[in-house]
Amino acid sequence: MLGTAIEFYDFLVYGTVAALVFGGLFFPGADPAVGTIAAFGTFAAGYVARPLGGILFGHFGDRIGRKSMMLLTMTLMGVASFLIGVLPTYDAIGVWAPVLLVSLRVVQGLAIGGEWGGATLMVVEHAERTQSSRRGLWSSATQLGAPLGSVLSAGVVTLVAALPDDDFRSWGWRVPFLLSIALLAVGLFVRLKVAESPLFARTKKEPATRPPVVEVLRRPAPVLRAAGIGIGAFTAQSLLTSFMISYAVGQGYSRPQVLTGVVLASCTALLVLPAASALSDRIGRRPVVLAGAIASAALAFPVLALVNSGSPGLLILALVLGHGIAQSLMYAPLGALLSEMFGTRVRYTGASLGYQGATLIGAGFSPLIASSLLASSGGDSTPVSLLLCGGAAITALTVWRTRETRTNTLEEAPAPATPAPSPEATPR
Repeated sequence: MLGTAIEFYDFLVYGTVAALVFGGLFFPGADPAVGTIAAFGTFAAGYVARPLGGILFGHFGDRIGRKSMMLLTMTLMGVASFLIGVLPTYDAIGVWAPVLLVSLRVVQGLAIGGEWGGATLMVVEHAERTQSSRRGLWSSATQLGAPLGSVLSAGVVTLVAALPDDDFRSWGWRVPFLLSIALLAVGLFVRLKVAESPLFARTKKEPATRPPVVEVLRRPAPVLRAAGIGIGAFTAQSLLTSFMISYAVGQGYSRPQVLTGVVLASCTALLVLPAASALSDRIGRRPVVLAGAIASAALAFPVLALVNSGSPGLLILALVLGHGIAQSLMYAPLGALLSEMFGTRVRYTGASLGYQGATLIGAGFSPLIASSLLASSGGDSTPVSLLLCGGAAITALTVWRTRETRTNTLEEAPAPATPAPSPEATPR
């Protein structure tokens, strides 16, 4: 949980700062709306890289081990975030500033693409020995990393955003990224003490066949279902955090007011996630995800209406309902659900591909699409609500067509030996 929270802090702090200042610092001279769209374009670059990170680190995680990949992804993320903190802006180096920004964002995407699978599998595969009936609850430890990272990133940005505007734009925005190096040291210290997954240790002794990604894509249905199930959660996450910060500030809210709402919504998620995950151990993964998708669709228009009211209290209520509760219900069972859909030999690759595919479609382009729709509609928030409904509908339809996995075992029976041909069957 701690390691995942640190990685999500690094990844999400980018979206928060991009919504506030990156448009003017790295894309100057553009119309403010165009600058925001360009900033969210670099935000999307990280999500484009996430499936590639899932394939890359999933391959070695299924071949070499879960632990080594967790250490490597954390190091890449921490270094990339620190370098963003010392990156010169457009005024200093011209077009190289956005080029380097996008490059470092891609490194972040590769790292977070491999992070979730390794951390989640370490939890669920350890739990399989004695706590298999509570896999959902234990997997929520990893899922808690996302809102905890969001709390950390929004909290730190809230503090530096309280600086005078000139100070925040000149140096204050760099502080959250520079803190990454200290968090990296803490995360590595903790993760070095974690033992390798016992299920993987047993599987590693067996001879490998095809590369894991080839094995997974030979039968792509589970990966496609896994991606479809996650789209609603990630659409809601990106629209109600990164995009909402930019949108609400444009509606007249102050930066601290909006960031306070994000922090409180994430704190709510810290309570909802383990409760919903434990519930999925009792009634199944599908009902919990489906309930979250229905709630997200039902709240799509009320949430934007509350934000448009201009009341800071109603803004907080909107974020708590849409992100803290509805989104968390969809997100909570994903760690256990996706892990239960794949065998040990390809679990890292398969679960990562499904999860990161969902983040690419649901979260990577949603802020960019929402900003473009908002600009073309003259500020009407209806397209944003429809986007939320669309993501929830995809999740609801996919999970409805997916079999329950709660009772699946993660243990794999050894492959049966191929019988020797009988003399009668031997060609003469």
